[in-house]
Amino acid sequence: MAVSNRKQLSHEQTPAGLGYRMPAEWHPHAATQLHWPGNRETWPGERLERVEEVYLNLIGVLHRFEPVLLLGSAQDLSRAEEKLKEREVDRSRVHLLEVPVNDVWARDCGPIMIRRETESGEEKYAVTDWEYNAWGGKYPPYDDDNRLPGWLAERFDFPCFRPGMVLEGGSIDVNGDGILMTTESVLLNPNRNPDLAREEIEQALQEYLGVESILWLRDGLAGDDTDGHIDDLARFLNPNTILASTTEDSSSVNYRALQENLEILRRSADVSGEPFEIVTLPLPETRIAGTTADGSEHVPASYANFYIANGVVLVPLYDKRFDEEALELFRNYFPGREIAGIPCADLVWGQGSIHCITRQLYGLPEL
Repeated sequence: MAVSNRKQLSHEQTPAGLGYRMPAEWHPHAATQLHWPGNRETWPGERLERVEEVYLNLIGVLHRFEPVLLLGSAQDLSRAEEKLKEREVDRSRVHLLEVPVNDVWARDCGPIMIRRETESGEEKYAVTDWEYNAWGGKYPPYDDDNRLPGWLAERFDFPCFRPGMVLEGGSIDVNGDGILMTTESVLLNPNRNPDLAREEIEQALQEYLGVESILWLRDGLAGDDTDGHIDDLARFLNPNTILASTTEDSSSVNYRALQENLEILRRSADVSGEPFEIVTLPLPETRIAGTTADGSEHVPASYANFYIANGVVLVPLYDKRFDEEALELFRNYFPGREIAGIPCADLVWGQGSIHCITRQLYGLPEL
């Protein structure tokens, strides 16, 4: 089932009307999608080898818990193959798929999958194929990345719904129980959907992702070239608990935005009207020596950019003052999962971290 324009659909034809809902990240995955780094504008000079090491460390942990689909050009995958041979990686768990990609940010351009349950209890999955324009047209070309959800739907024979609206995966987070969390600085930014009002954006999220209520935060972190993705600010740890990034340093460039967002979270409630439990983690140091490729003196380093996979939570590490506190919090909230800290200073230099490069996939045939 392919749909090109959401305005042509009756409610009975929308994913929500058909019983689909976007699952929370802790719902069991079939695999994780990654793109091997190869974009020299994002990773100039020796930065490429440094970020490859982060990928190898991440894959080394992740593939023990779920399969990895590693996408890239023939040249990039040949390099990945060579690097993986040097590590103790079970190659039956890492699947190299040659497909054109523009960059590594699988979270934002990859397929946002939705789930429904049949009367017999069988799980069915579909792909929602939103438009992707590299955060408001900042980094062309992005056409290969924009095609990836449709490519995956066709390759693995999933129904595919096309809302006709720009949306990045890192700009939203759901609790699997009716609430979607996002930011005004991204979804209401005229560089995404200038012809859509807030109410129309909310309607699209409800129709295509099956959510009931939208929790809007305001602004994002300095140095976040996405304009303020939610996955650097606040994330669901379970249906009733939200992790919020904070700083007590009133001189910090991020102090005002984080305080304002924290106050919104403390006033928020679930679909039953019950307040969320809000837990906090300090923001690591975001100022870097020198600048990023686009000239920023700050990077969006945040412990909120973690990834929940089958049996493991991958936690980015940046700052020895706060790393252990972050790991301990995740141990407390995910007692049944291994907690794996991955040093990510070389990854976040490219202005994204673990959550930004991962995309959970569901319902794939046996790989």
